[in-house]
Amino acid sequence: MQFAIYCLDKEGHVQTRLDNRPAHAEHLKAHNDQLLLAGPLLSDDGNTMLGSLLVVEMADRAAVDRFLAADPYSKAGLFQSVTVKPFRKVFPQ
Repeated sequence: MQFAIYCLDKEGHVQTRLDNRPAHAEHLKAHNDQLLLAGPLLSDDGNTMLGSLLVVEMADRAAVDRFLAADPYSKAGLFQSVTVKPFRKVFPQ
């Protein structure tokens, strides 16, 4: 099943993001076969990272929750909010 994951960082936590980014990238690489896309959400200036957007293919919501709990960003308390919704990719085909 596919899931869209929308994470917003806590205000003033840019350094937390930067400090944990290498470990976060390794976490994503370890799950590369389950990632459809992943990247940072940016402010209007196109440079400042404000959160994360991921689309994953996982067995169920419990698998997504385990994936998120193990993410170094989550462990560091970076996120103000995390929204997970079932998703279905239609385009491009």
